[in-house]
Amino acid sequence: MRFRGFIAIDLEMPSKVIEITDDMRKTGADLKIVKPENMHITLKFLGDIDESLVGDIEGIIRGTVHGLKPFEITLKGMGFFPNEKYIKVVWIGVENGEQIQRIATGIDVQLSKLGFKRERRGFSPHITVARLKSSRNKDRLLSIVERYKNFRFKEAVVDSVKLKKSDLKPSGPVYTDILEIKLGGGGK
Repeated sequence: MRFRGFIAIDLEMPSKVIEITDDMRKTGADLKIVKPENMHITLKFLGDIDESLVGDIEGIIRGTVHGLKPFEITLKGMGFFPNEKYIKVVWIGVENGEQIQRIATGIDVQLSKLGFKRERRGFSPHITVARLKSSRNKDRLLSIVERYKNFRFKEAVVDSVKLKKSDLKPSGPVYTDILEIKLGGGGK
């Protein structure tokens, strides 16, 4: 069996994020808002993988986070990828995300030994909140992003890393946890 998989950190979204996504919807911009329960920090997108690799992936995640205790990050600021002229993704940033960066890099390096392609772009921890489909009403959307570009949303504790399965449905993706590795030991 194969499934579409990725490695991520789940975080509880503050109510302010839901309020902002409602404001984004009201702009009339041509966008798809990510459901709050689906918002996460992607460490590595794996694509279609064989179920037989789950054990190896679990070992890589465990090895990468071994000895790490839960740690705090700050969700701060909004921005977009790749640039203002051509926006594809609106995101919320992560302040003091160096530890997340080390985890993502470690996982990326180890997964390359299983044949997964290494990331070419530098890793930038973020939470995708919306994807743009066209530039309709982009200026209205940009005004919201500008308003929150330095906004401090909340502190959050990173206490686990998950391997997740993504089932693409017409209503949007459905994510299922395949395994969870707790920081500080334990978890399956």
